[in-house]
Amino acid sequence: MNETIRDYCLNAGIVFTRCRPYRKNDQAFVEQKNGAVVRRIVGYRRFEGVQAAACLAALYRTVRLFVNFFQPSFKLKEKYRDGARVKKRYHPAATPCQRLLDHPETPEAVRADLRAMSASLNPIKLLQEIRLAQQRLADLADRTGASPEASDLDSFLQGLRSAWREGEIRPTARLKQKQKRERRRPDPLIKVTDELKAWFDEEPWLTSRELLERLQEKYRGEYRDLLLRTLQRRVKIWRKERAPAMVFGVSGLQASSTPAVL
Repeated sequence: MNETIRDYCLNAGIVFTRCRPYRKNDQAFVEQKNGAVVRRIVGYRRFEGVQAAACLAALYRTVRLFVNFFQPSFKLKEKYRDGARVKKRYHPAATPCQRLLDHPETPEAVRADLRAMSASLNPIKLLQEIRLAQQRLADLADRTGASPEASDLDSFLQGLRSAWREGEIRPTARLKQKQKRERRRPDPLIKVTDELKAWFDEEPWLTSRELLERLQEKYRGEYRDLLLRTLQRRVKIWRKERAPAMVFGVSGLQASSTPAVL
């Protein structure tokens, strides 16, 4: 990609420059489009091989038309500081095609070509092609081997009415799984957990308060009243495991696998 850009800039007379020292955000606008357009469309998976390159090329051909003709965006008009606040004003939202048509230096031949191309495009059909290409890329990344089938335009349009209820619908997107919260502090009852469990198994009707008082009586000054909530959570788990045996006479695993009979 760098060699291609270099050759294009040399032919177009564009001079390469380096960013200013200690100004790492000089390329902020290029990086912004990389995140706002490319990553949102392609995702963050790894694509390898000629087949993936062909799918990416087909996807970019459709995305180019969809973004340039049907996706308006804001452009910064001015920015000034008012005391400690930085105020920004933007131009009215417009698509790249509209900005090119409104520019006074755009030739009339280019305007005519843009208007003819815009009139021939269907945004729903473009979006359908984008989703289909994204599904092919996702299948290549996951190596599922199944090729997605293209549905007709009417069926795709019907599905868009309820697709927003399912959250993220881009096939190349990955839903982030919520990490399970682990214990952040050392377990204060780790030394006596087996002893507490034995007391509970002998007398499962004992409350968490009674178990803690028995523990405090045996180990004076080691376990404070602040551990009551920790012990309550532990006893809650033990009761959940012991309840089926007390009510039905079976263990918790057997109760979950035994069908209910009315």
